[in-house]
Amino acid sequence: MTLPSTYVEPALPQAVGPLSATILDVLHRSRPALHARPIDVPVCEADPYGLDLQLALYVCYELHYRGFADVSSRWEWNPSLLHVRGRLEEVFLGAVRRDVGEIGDDETAAAEMEALSFEPVDGDGPSYYLRDKGTWEQMREYFVHRSLYHLKEGDPHAFAIPRLMGQAKASFVAVEFDEFGAGRGEHVHAHLWAELMDAAGLDTTYLGYLDDVPAGALASVNLMSLFGLHRELRGAAVGHFASTEITSSPGSRRLVQALERMGAPQPCMTFYREHVEADAVHEQVVRTDVVGDLVAREPHLDRDVVFGIRAHAVVEDILANHLMDCWRDGRSSLRRPLG
Repeated sequence: MTLPSTYVEPALPQAVGPLSATILDVLHRSRPALHARPIDVPVCEADPYGLDLQLALYVCYELHYRGFADVSSRWEWNPSLLHVRGRLEEVFLGAVRRDVGEIGDDETAAAEMEALSFEPVDGDGPSYYLRDKGTWEQMREYFVHRSLYHLKEGDPHAFAIPRLMGQAKASFVAVEFDEFGAGRGEHVHAHLWAELMDAAGLDTTYLGYLDDVPAGALASVNLMSLFGLHRELRGAAVGHFASTEITSSPGSRRLVQALERMGAPQPCMTFYREHVEADAVHEQVVRTDVVGDLVAREPHLDRDVVFGIRAHAVVEDILANHLMDCWRDGRSSLRRPLG
């Protein structure tokens, strides 16, 4: 069977501003082998968390994943495009560093992870809201937002593997092995997510909702790609990985409770039940064998791990606040409401 090109290589999205328009125009019109001149983009006035910058950055990063239909794969390492991507990254990372704030010399990854392990029974984020009073339509919107990550689940963090060594690498790979189905294609988490979306009556196409989600959904994936693709940020990549694993199990449990209350299709609950069980185990492995070994081997990365954990919270809060503002006002949280 021949698969449609968008199944493997998605279509380019629509531009939303001058930054994304410039990047998309270059990919559409130019040949990478001949494009060596600087790409002029108006970065100075850009909102670091705005849709235009986040979409432009997302398109640049996607060349390291599946690429795009009718776009040459040689763009992945084109020096002109990498230069402009670096300028976009500086703006984004600068804003994240500003919002994380100063990290004290006495603040450690171990203490940060310990604090992260305690979550209130009653909170005010999306998973609490969905558990207690959210609607099925709001849950479907939540699926759409998360589809950008979950249809490539595990991939952004995997860039960190070559940058690790010893027990940290072995244990990191062990956790990723579970994300990728432990050798069974039907258990790959991205595949389970596609089954969830199909059961919810949503498009399962990779990046099928790229033109529908707000900036926060893009930023949450961009942060992972940013950390994973830069060796100097390997400590932050591990911190983000740790934060993801530690917070996943309780959040997934609340979503299972929400789905049970809504009478959702079984495949929707299967995905989150898998994460309740698996990530509870992953948390201990990551805390002791990944972060613990990394910091013991490279003590100077301890504060970088803390930064990665806090950066994860900063960017996730952007999307969470958007969802809650929209849902409390009775509005769709998507750029294009679901039909």
